[in-house]
Amino acid sequence: MKRWFKYVRPYMSYFIIGPLCMIVEVVGEVVMPKLFASVINSANEGTLTTGGSITTMVLMILTAIIMMAGGVGGAYFSAKASVNFAADLRQDLYSKVQAFSFANIDRFSTGSLVTRLTNDVTQLQNFIAMVLRMALRAPGMMIAALIMAIFIKPSLSVVFAVSIPLMLITLLFIIRTGFARFSKMQEKIDALNSTVQENVTNVRVVKSFVREEHSIGLFRKANRDLKDAGISAVSVMIFLQPVMTLFMDITIIVVILIGGSIVLGNGMQVGDLSAFITYVIQILSSLVMITFMLMMSSRAMASGKRIIAVLDEKLDISDENAAYPDKKVERGSIEFRNVSFRYYKSSEDKVLDGINLSIPDGSIVGIIGSTGSGKTTLVSMIPRLYDCDDGEVLVDGVNVRDYSLVNLRDGIGMVLQKNTLFSGSIADNLRWGDENATDDEMREFAVYAQADKFVSTFTEGYDTMLVQGGTNVSGGQKQRLCIARAMLKKPKILILDDSTSAVDTATEAQIRKAFREELSGCTKIIIAQRISSVRDADMIIVLNDGRITGIGKHDELLENNTEYREIYESQSGKEE
Repeated sequence: MKRWFKYVRPYMSYFIIGPLCMIVEVVGEVVMPKLFASVINSANEGTLTTGGSITTMVLMILTAIIMMAGGVGGAYFSAKASVNFAADLRQDLYSKVQAFSFANIDRFSTGSLVTRLTNDVTQLQNFIAMVLRMALRAPGMMIAALIMAIFIKPSLSVVFAVSIPLMLITLLFIIRTGFARFSKMQEKIDALNSTVQENVTNVRVVKSFVREEHSIGLFRKANRDLKDAGISAVSVMIFLQPVMTLFMDITIIVVILIGGSIVLGNGMQVGDLSAFITYVIQILSSLVMITFMLMMSSRAMASGKRIIAVLDEKLDISDENAAYPDKKVERGSIEFRNVSFRYYKSSEDKVLDGINLSIPDGSIVGIIGSTGSGKTTLVSMIPRLYDCDDGEVLVDGVNVRDYSLVNLRDGIGMVLQKNTLFSGSIADNLRWGDENATDDEMREFAVYAQADKFVSTFTEGYDTMLVQGGTNVSGGQKQRLCIARAMLKKPKILILDDSTSAVDTATEAQIRKAFREELSGCTKIIIAQRISSVRDADMIIVLNDGRITGIGKHDELLENNTEYREIYESQSGKEE
């Protein structure tokens, strides 16, 4: 409760007023049977038309109006409280996910995070709404109705000593069974979301390999698993209602049999027996309400644990201990000092091992090597997308851990292997690099990235809308837009991770020319598979199996580095 109180405090008035309104409704519900009993008794005695009975009827109408006001007020304030609670929780949850490092994200599947941000938060929201409406109403009505029933006929109230314990035992068994089933259902929702996201996002790949039936089969299995888990969980709720109704009906029958004989013996009036039966229904209905709350609490607890797992996830990368939190990247020099890194800390195999490297500011650096040699991991250390296990990475002579993450990453532009564009216009996407960029600046850097050529052919130009992921432009166009976005940031360090693989060599040459002429003060790091992409670099780094096997210019490496020469020859170097 301490953990969730943070989200309760700002809306404390709603959390207080809502239950109080429900108490008003409870008072009305408990008073109403007694008033109705008075009317029935008056009718039985032939005094219904007297002033006292008319007054009682007027009181019943007023009570009903007050009950309605209490019920509506309780529902309104409960909704306000639960919706605001969920909105704030969802915001914190999303902010925490945004603070995750790549390693943190790797520990949760994307589908699971989506479920936790949506379905799990909704479960808590629904539970809070029910608690605010029922937490005082149900036990309050049960206790008040029990008191009134005992007040009417203590001897007849003995029936509750049998029915209530039997109901409680049955309810506890059902709740215990339901908790595990609801936890399993949430896991199946995760699996379904992951399947949908993966196959819908990559629908073009699915179609190109004619794997629609396979994709449908995967979804069918995930959907069937969720259906089975849902039926298993809901069956507990389905079983609950008839069992509780059975207990209620048996209790009412017993009350009518015993109470009827008392009435016939003139030991009790008919109106009082009617009120007593109403109180029986209220008592047992309240117990059912409490059970529903407990059942929802089991599902809410399962969702709450999943949400807390995200909120409590220890961030692998933070700037809490940064020595120079206000310092910014000014020049762009980079140095690696004996850097080693493992993705799985328990593994003996290192992705990077003993990396020592110095990159002067303003230089153009090419990195080349076989797939899996550690190229992307190496450059990911610079903006702290991962932190090294051993050694240190320095930018402008300062350990990257001593910068604030905002200032460090603000000075670095990065184009990842997977080129990502967002829903919105081309201009909106480019302004991710600089949200205050003018149209002229935006167009200028699009020209440098060779993107203006094709954007200008679009009817809407830079206002052309891109669908999610930018799938309505080609791979090469997407790469050029991503490069323009990174250049518009005017970074001190620009990292391109195989970002021109879908661009023809002539266009790539124009982009490299812009790097050298227009970004002369910026350190450029180019990861490439083609030697033609890096042969003019000031420095070429050859990586193999997580180690640097060569550093130099193109001609030097051709002469001295076997691996570089093999790559060169495999790319038709002999013929050239």
